[in-house]
Amino acid sequence: MLSLLILLLNLTNHAFGQNPAIKAILTNKGLQYGSHIGADWMQEKIGSVIIPDVRGGVDIGIGTVHYVLDRISVSGCDVPEPSVEFFEGVGLKAVISGLSISMSGNWHTTFGIITDGGSFDLAVFNVDVTSVVQIGSDLSGHISISSENCDARVGEASINFHGGASLIFQPFVSLFHNRIKAIIEERICPVVEERVTDLERHLSEMQVSFKVNSALVLDVPLTNSPLVDSISLGLDLKGEFYSVQSHTDPPFKAEPFNLPEDKGHMLSLGLSEFTVNSASYAYFSAGLLQAQINDSMIPKTSPFRLNTTSFGPLIPQLPKLFPNMLMELQVYARDAPMFSFQADKVTLEFPGAVKAFAIQPNASRTPLFKLNVDSIFSGMIRISEEKVKGMMELSNFTLTLASSEVGTFQTAALENFMKLGMKISVLAKLNAKLKEGIVLPTMHHIHLVNPVLKIQQGFVSIASDLDVKSGERESISEGIYPYRL
Repeated sequence: MLSLLILLLNLTNHAFGQNPAIKAILTNKGLQYGSHIGADWMQEKIGSVIIPDVRGGVDIGIGTVHYVLDRISVSGCDVPEPSVEFFEGVGLKAVISGLSISMSGNWHTTFGIITDGGSFDLAVFNVDVTSVVQIGSDLSGHISISSENCDARVGEASINFHGGASLIFQPFVSLFHNRIKAIIEERICPVVEERVTDLERHLSEMQVSFKVNSALVLDVPLTNSPLVDSISLGLDLKGEFYSVQSHTDPPFKAEPFNLPEDKGHMLSLGLSEFTVNSASYAYFSAGLLQAQINDSMIPKTSPFRLNTTSFGPLIPQLPKLFPNMLMELQVYARDAPMFSFQADKVTLEFPGAVKAFAIQPNASRTPLFKLNVDSIFSGMIRISEEKVKGMMELSNFTLTLASSEVGTFQTAALENFMKLGMKISVLAKLNAKLKEGIVLPTMHHIHLVNPVLKIQQGFVSIASDLDVKSGERESISEGIYPYRL
């Protein structure tokens, strides 16, 4: 159950009072998958359990035998599939019935002045454990978990002594059984609670923000306490990008949206317009949405060059005022580009501008004119072959003269020329990349399986099953070992 909790909660901190831009819903199907891999993980790791020495005494009628059981190790274990369910308004309830463990170690006894020792084998059968874990959030901004309730029962315990005077003490083992059962029962729930505390500490040390690249930081705290009902666990995340240069909020807010639960998949994810638009704003506010274009960047095979002569048919007075001069263009966003999601369609509005300069013989730049370039792109995205693929088209392209140092001129011909260049250059490269696809990222070694993407009003939803490779479960549960009984 502990590894399952790690899978569910390994992403989140919280910041209350905001609409979430990212939502996640874990369904009962996902919970049962987590339960299954949790049982496998427990079976693999039970051998690393650290068992402290057991000390005590047994009254055998003629005196008390004082004993020590040490160097105890697990030699075998049968972990049945746990029963795990959502506990509405609380968290998770897990029940393991019929757990059996075999152990071995050394024994030492003292009876008056007589001391002895040897080895022993211990088998514990039909262990039943019921645990309820509360999932919430703490004041420091992290998700919190705590042990709400725990109950443990041991069915049978069998112990055999070997070596020394074990033949003398073996007949008194029946007096020892109840004591061994009581010791094991007493220690199971404290172990469960200690593991929950370890996981709570692990979660409290997790980062609330993640550096995505050299320019962006993604902030993913919880905006509300986790919502647990009888069939699912819901998480609301802030999902906001910031520039690494400054932690500045965009001039728009996340709008509420309802993510439908897909019971046929393990996990449902919802990503709102706010998240992608916050990334756009972060790039814009950091001054990264701009580029300088000069003639050396134009393909040599192109008949059109970036100079005043080539611009002559479009702006007749330009080559007369600045004959045979190279030009340079400064292309930039006037404002942050904005995405919008409608049913089965993505739209991007890009308010751009172009400043043109003539390059003088002394390499100084003389401003020529400024154009406002407003573009609207639309298209679709899908998931195929574990990649995000799609296609975009230019829906609208408008060019207007904002200012000019060379006098007024008609922009219709220039608009048609730039529109053609946009289609055969920028759009062609973008669609080639979208056709190839972008590999879906993994989340803490959790892979999406057969994901289904839908573009809905205001958000994109992804419903998917999950897969955690057995070799990667070690890293997911890092920081939780070693176990101690």
